[in-house]
Amino acid sequence: MNRFAELLDRLAYEPGRNNKLRLITSYFREVGDPDRGYALAALTGALSFKHAKPALIRDLIAARTDEVLFGLSYDYVGDLSETVALMWPRGIVNDNQSFLGHPPPQPSPTRGEGAQQRIWRATNEVTDRDPESDGRTALNVPSPLAGEETSFARSGGQGGRYPGRDADASLRPRNHNNPPPPTLTDVVTTLRTLGKTDMPAQLARWLDELDETGRWALLKLVTGALRIGISARLAKTAAAALGDKDPHEVELIWPGLSPPYLDLFAWLEGRAEKPVNRDPAPFRPVMLAHAIEDTDFATLDPADYIAEWKWDGIRVQAVAGRDDRGHITARLYSRTGEDITGSFPDLVPSLRLPGAIDGELLILRDGRVQSFNVLQQRLNRKVVSPKLIKEFPIHLRAYDLLGDDENDLRQLPFAERRERLETFIKKLDDARIDLSPTVPFASWEALTAARADPANAGAGEDADAVEGVMLKRRDAPYLPGRPRGQWWKWKRDPHIIDAVLMYAQRGHGKRSSYYSDYTFGVWTSGENGDELVPVGKAYFGFTDEELLQIDRFVRRNTTEKFGPVRHVVHEPEKGLVLEVAFEGLQRSPRHKSGVAMRFPRISRLRWDKPPREADRLETLEKMLKADESLPTINAATGTGGH
Repeated sequence: MNRFAELLDRLAYEPGRNNKLRLITSYFREVGDPDRGYALAALTGALSFKHAKPALIRDLIAARTDEVLFGLSYDYVGDLSETVALMWPRGIVNDNQSFLGHPPPQPSPTRGEGAQQRIWRATNEVTDRDPESDGRTALNVPSPLAGEETSFARSGGQGGRYPGRDADASLRPRNHNNPPPPTLTDVVTTLRTLGKTDMPAQLARWLDELDETGRWALLKLVTGALRIGISARLAKTAAAALGDKDPHEVELIWPGLSPPYLDLFAWLEGRAEKPVNRDPAPFRPVMLAHAIEDTDFATLDPADYIAEWKWDGIRVQAVAGRDDRGHITARLYSRTGEDITGSFPDLVPSLRLPGAIDGELLILRDGRVQSFNVLQQRLNRKVVSPKLIKEFPIHLRAYDLLGDDENDLRQLPFAERRERLETFIKKLDDARIDLSPTVPFASWEALTAARADPANAGAGEDADAVEGVMLKRRDAPYLPGRPRGQWWKWKRDPHIIDAVLMYAQRGHGKRSSYYSDYTFGVWTSGENGDELVPVGKAYFGFTDEELLQIDRFVRRNTTEKFGPVRHVVHEPEKGLVLEVAFEGLQRSPRHKSGVAMRFPRISRLRWDKPPREADRLETLEKMLKADESLPTINAATGTGGH
């Protein structure tokens, strides 16, 4: 576990992508199975432990520290795992402390004992010869004093999380019978089978056995909140580099693999053949688009691209295939590969031909596509009743064909896949699945006009469900991830309002020292005149410089404190106005205002505008009146589609 903890520590402070890749690849090369496989699973988000919740971590630390001190510390640090790791009592296992006030036996210099211990005490250096390590590693640097290898992350070197704290067991006095720190495999395999009632005691034992960096990494791991600037794609790329493979090869076989990926590493190291996915209906890693900027058009040729509508639903993959007995197996996947078949049983019978469709899940009533707010009635449902199916009939609008029977089409150019898709949908001949139409255009000016008026550009009565256009190169293969220049998304211009900052809260991870989560409101008439009511919360959209400006404003204008939340001055003549961009509105009983925003973000700071000139709730109500039949919902946010 210490080796994995050190890797996370180094990655958290390493800004360069190439350096991160080298660190991860070195770890995979130097650490054996199955630890490296579980590390890859952790970095790609493939691990989850249902009983390890933040509330449990808070209960553990509350029983060992002063509640007020922990609250103040958590507010300052901003990260639960790091706060607990720093405050966890350093008991016998950590520091070889004595029992009942009796000092432990001291090593005898005359017998040559304690030399390494005295070196550590004199230099405050720390080695990292973990039971998982085989000695010298790419993560270590040599100690100039002891001739030993020293952990860079905890020896006071640049980037260490806790420099000069908690020596590794190899330099500690050995006059105790404490168990060694757990390995990553120990942690993962134990948590998989551990019951809910046994979880607190086991976590406490591990926290006692680990040093501060180890405790931090353990808590990050079990709560699923790594947040160290590593994407799943980057981790897979690092694994591919171990065997000089193309990252796309790893992506393509990834859905058929499972932790600890023994067959994957065997192939990467040339010890076995490439793994084969035997699943008759596997998920294929999705291809994503870049948001297009105005400056991009000058470098693009309209003749190289096909345009299609960007529908406001959720991106899915509908897959069907034959099992060993020749029977059709059908599944529906989210864009992240989650099996959501059970939530949409009414669509499964339509997937009767072997193939893999990339498309958008929508609600279709009387031939018209409904808004995303209506679609939300079908999302995240554990139980789907016949009444729900009847009132919210699901529909699949197809964009792309990734597989046709046993033929993998992903390497074909998009124009050819599109032709195959048209044939496939015609052959399928099912009312629940149709083809997303393309948008004809000969110039960027023509496409601009179509984007501004989709109703007269082919979308017809479904224009309200269009959130922009997609541009796809005619010759583009279907590549996992977000390859540059192949697909572009050009969303419709967002709604803009001016709102007033009301509350602020510290962020997490690298933003834990800044107030970066903002709740904002608009004016409405109250019993005592105009008052502000919250309408949304945003934590991105601003630049680093603007973050510093808002953080400074919050600190200087806090009027009340509610735990980690700061009540910021918001009066008609004093406060901060934020220009907020958002994709849409929906009614929500969870908010005092009765409305909630979709995808709000801060687009500009209006230092020039007094709070009294910010928008009113009536403005948002007018936006909602465009769809009077919109049902009341509980969710405050949604997820975009294509």
